[in-house]
Amino acid sequence: METFKKLKQFYWPYKSWLLWSLFALLFVTGITVVYPIVLQVTIDKVIIDGQYSWIPYISAIFLVLMGIKAVATYFHQYLGDYFGIKAVYTLREALYKKLQRLSFRYYDNASTGDIMSKLTADVDGFRFFLSFGFSEFIRIVLLITVSLSVMFYYSVPLALVTMAAMPFLIVVVFRFDRRVHPAFRKIRKSYGKLNTRVQENISGMNTVKSLSREDFEVERFLNRSDHYRQTYIATSNIWAKFFPLMEFIGNVCVVALLAFGGYLVTTGELQLGELVAFFSLVWYILGPLMNFGFVINLFSQSKASGERLLSILEEDEDIINAPSAKENKLKGSVSFRDVTLTYPGEEERALSHITFDAPAGTTVGLIGATGSGKTSLTQVLTRFYEPESGQVYVDGKPVEEYDLQQLRRNIGFVLQESFLFSTTIKENIAYGNPLATESEIIDSSKRAQAHEFIMDTPYGYDTLLGERGMGLSGGQKQRIAIARAILVDPAVLILDDATSAVDMDTEFKIQMALKEVMSGRTTFIIAHRISSLKHADEILVLENGEIAERGKHEELLTNGGIYQRIYDIQYKDKEKIMKTSPR
Repeated sequence: METFKKLKQFYWPYKSWLLWSLFALLFVTGITVVYPIVLQVTIDKVIIDGQYSWIPYISAIFLVLMGIKAVATYFHQYLGDYFGIKAVYTLREALYKKLQRLSFRYYDNASTGDIMSKLTADVDGFRFFLSFGFSEFIRIVLLITVSLSVMFYYSVPLALVTMAAMPFLIVVVFRFDRRVHPAFRKIRKSYGKLNTRVQENISGMNTVKSLSREDFEVERFLNRSDHYRQTYIATSNIWAKFFPLMEFIGNVCVVALLAFGGYLVTTGELQLGELVAFFSLVWYILGPLMNFGFVINLFSQSKASGERLLSILEEDEDIINAPSAKENKLKGSVSFRDVTLTYPGEEERALSHITFDAPAGTTVGLIGATGSGKTSLTQVLTRFYEPESGQVYVDGKPVEEYDLQQLRRNIGFVLQESFLFSTTIKENIAYGNPLATESEIIDSSKRAQAHEFIMDTPYGYDTLLGERGMGLSGGQKQRIAIARAILVDPAVLILDDATSAVDMDTEFKIQMALKEVMSGRTTFIIAHRISSLKHADEILVLENGEIAERGKHEELLTNGGIYQRIYDIQYKDKEKIMKTSPR
């Protein structure tokens, strides 16, 4: 029960609904056990003794009991479901909030499909036990207890003989639990991997089709699906072995009941109606005991689901606000002091002893080969990752002393891969500033050179976009992302290869528009094209996580180093090609 104890905070506040449901269950169970008693009275008093005057009374009592049971069943089921639904609503909310707080470190090692599986299938699996499984366990205990009491009232010897095989049935049930829980844990993990395979295939469908790898993807899916099938078959095999054994033990009890009970009727120690009632009551015990395997099945599934949910809830939040964190409006001065970063699971450093200053309002260009540390530098600034040593300062204060959300609201971030939501263009631009007016949204779009193509869409700013901005070109998506960053009005603006997906003409227009936007705010420009950052106040050339060169564009061209080689590749080689190419 350790898993349920850890998740108690999500369902225990709603225990009153469960208690009312169980109260209604008492009526349902009590009336259920009355049926055999009514049957016994009908046989012994009406049929055998001929007291037909009892028929109207028995019928009326039976109808009243049926009505009470129907009402009690309604409240039991409704309140039980309400309890489970309220609990998992709170649980799902906590899971989603937790996912928002977890750092990039968690998502580096997590798969989207597995997370989706936890938020859907595992949450529902846990809810089903809360709504049905737990109350079913209570119903079984109550039904067995009350039925046994009535059986011992009718005949102690017959009750003892009938129950002789029960300990064997209980042993089989518990052995079943020990086998089935690990099996269901494997099923949940296999289902998560299958979900991941489907999610990755759909997300990368363009790549799959462009490389004609459909057959390969089908094969990979079938492998995952086959593993899921095998784990389910293994679990079904456990069921197939244990349930016939449980049924056999139950039938032994029935044979003992009929043999010894028939003998007691012939000797006059037991009436025929009591034997018939006894026969009904024994199935009120055997049925629930065999159904106990189903309850254990639900418990095992919910326990496996709960363990997977706890893997999210108990994940360490390694980047959090300091107790003394305060909200402040940033001016934009940035300083790095001996900052070193190594990503989790990696051996090589992403950043090594980085030190530089970016006074408020200046523009810093970052250039270097792929994997040199350009993006890593900005991710440390925004606290997406924590450095293992060194310190990052903003306006002279360590970034840890700022409120985390306020820090990031003051930093406009345009990623290399622009992500757009499945909503209108207007809502995508205003995502970081939902209170922005329409005129402000249009103004930011014009600055990002996006207004013209937006107005060419069917409904302008109210045009709905497909998943991940489907329907727009890469350059159009990137310009909308730039407009979104502009609208936030950040103190620090980070352009992570923000113009990589646009043509040279559009890049020039964006650069002209960004001059106004960059004025008065600290700007980091990550680029592979020198044309995007040659006007920066300082350019940092990164190599293997270290600052290999620094200076202005003109200074770096005279050093004969990495920057000049990049310049030669991008400009001088092009000039040679232009001169030698036939006109």
